[in-house]
Amino acid sequence: MTLAAAPDFARIPAGDFLMGASDGDADQRPVHRVTVGEFFIGRFPVTNDEYAKFIRATGHRAPSVDEAPAIAAGGLETVFRDLAAPYVWQGGQPPAGHANHPVVLVRYDDAVAYCSWLSEVTQRIVRLPTEAEWEKAARGGADGQRYPWGNDFDPAACSYLADASVKRSRGTRPTGTYPANAYGLCDMIGNVWEWVSDWYDAEYYGRDDHRNPGGPDAGTLRVVRGGSWVTDDLEMLRSSYRHQVPPDTYAYSVGFRIASSA
Repeated sequence: MTLAAAPDFARIPAGDFLMGASDGDADQRPVHRVTVGEFFIGRFPVTNDEYAKFIRATGHRAPSVDEAPAIAAGGLETVFRDLAAPYVWQGGQPPAGHANHPVVLVRYDDAVAYCSWLSEVTQRIVRLPTEAEWEKAARGGADGQRYPWGNDFDPAACSYLADASVKRSRGTRPTGTYPANAYGLCDMIGNVWEWVSDWYDAEYYGRDDHRNPGGPDAGTLRVVRGGSWVTDDLEMLRSSYRHQVPPDTYAYSVGFRIASSA
């Protein structure tokens, strides 16, 4: 079995924080105080190099483009395939020069499978973070700010699409390219959207129990957080922003970060 290095986790202390945004979309309201137990979360998104160990050990499918996901419907499939092409693995190997970039073209189920494998290898439970854990981690201990670094957008703080005309010449950036937040976490905003464990429910904030919320028991859409290198809407780069996607989603802009409770 291919061994994985011990995950590079940051400890997030137990405590409460204000989740959501009073000036955000309806599904970010009401702002509510959530209590989250201590947990650990990856300092970086999972990289191609880390994911390659999983592929070699398990024979799991490598990131590729096969049937286009629902997000590429409506005449967008050609554009989707063109933008995804640089991230397709060949012969079970990641694209050259991308070893320390976040892995992309991974579905929710792929991320869960990686967590299961890493749990077995490391003998600790590894999983995707919940929405509440992800947002607490992204905020870095500062309540109410739009972004992990403050209320004003800083174009030097994350990888995003400042100019739509250069979309095809941009791409993912190596993890750690941008400054870490107060918890020592990089790329919580921008670079790649990150899968969390929750199903999406637009009204969930109005009825959850506010203590270690894990999301609805079922749903039709999943949640990704944080924005990506192709995000040009600054609202989508806010710590509170919730992006709902069909469960079959995979894209050149979607990756994941791991978490653990112990």
